[in-house]
Amino acid sequence: MPRLSLAPVMAREIFGERKFPREPEPDLVMDDPEQVAAYSHAGRIDGVMSAAYLYHSAQISRVIQGKSRVLDLGCGPATQLGQVAELNPEISFLGVDLSETMLDSGRKYVDKLGLKNVQFQHDDITVLKSIPDASVDAVMSTVVLHHLPTRQHLDDCFRQVSRVLKPGGAVYLTDFGRLKSLKSVLFFAYMNAEHQPHLFSLDYERSLRAAFLLEDFQDAAKRFLPSSVGVLSTFQVPFLIFVKTPSGDLPAAKAERIKALRASLPRTYRKDLDELRFFCKLGGLDDPIR
Repeated sequence: MPRLSLAPVMAREIFGERKFPREPEPDLVMDDPEQVAAYSHAGRIDGVMSAAYLYHSAQISRVIQGKSRVLDLGCGPATQLGQVAELNPEISFLGVDLSETMLDSGRKYVDKLGLKNVQFQHDDITVLKSIPDASVDAVMSTVVLHHLPTRQHLDDCFRQVSRVLKPGGAVYLTDFGRLKSLKSVLFFAYMNAEHQPHLFSLDYERSLRAAFLLEDFQDAAKRFLPSSVGVLSTFQVPFLIFVKTPSGDLPAAKAERIKALRASLPRTYRKDLDELRFFCKLGGLDDPIR
């Protein structure tokens, strides 16, 4: 979250008219080894995204409590997946991605962490041909769905989520929402530019330009996902959208571990995390860090 005033962004997004169409990303699969290495390094758990990673990890942990097998759609270099798996060692995770290079980066990362509860599989999240019907207890995905080329692909992905999910299964899908103003996109994309490689900021901008509308998520969830799944977003401005089943309570030890991770963040990132918690709570999400 930005450390500058959000007032101009809020005004543009609440009162302005939508001025630019969705711009799908030109490269669906990031497979160049140097590009993947730079992206992975910039986005690791101790970087500028650490607040967002911990927020999602806390939310996911609450959603998947009591589940045995969790599927991560578009796991990439497994930064988010690794933190969730560390927090939930009793659960088995399967990360799928369309990029073999990303999967290789993810395997190396979880090996470095010493995790034994994570596996990887090459697959297309709109097809999931390697995943049998009703075979997973939960499906998660963090900031991936904007990579899908068209709204039809988003529908196909949600249809596959419904197919592979066991009855009563859990869902946590989160992604950017499409903003109204290009100025807002540039504000969010480059607010941390001095602290990260230009490639990372440029990828961020492209991602925001490629995001789907809140209405797209609401419609796809209603058509394809179980009735227990709700669609929420950050307050007033759908910068982040959440498609999720209700959260459960964490065991005390796990809740304390998440609090300790928050306390260990540098002050600036801790402030980012608390701002994110605030705007999500105003949007109707439970605060995952109590």
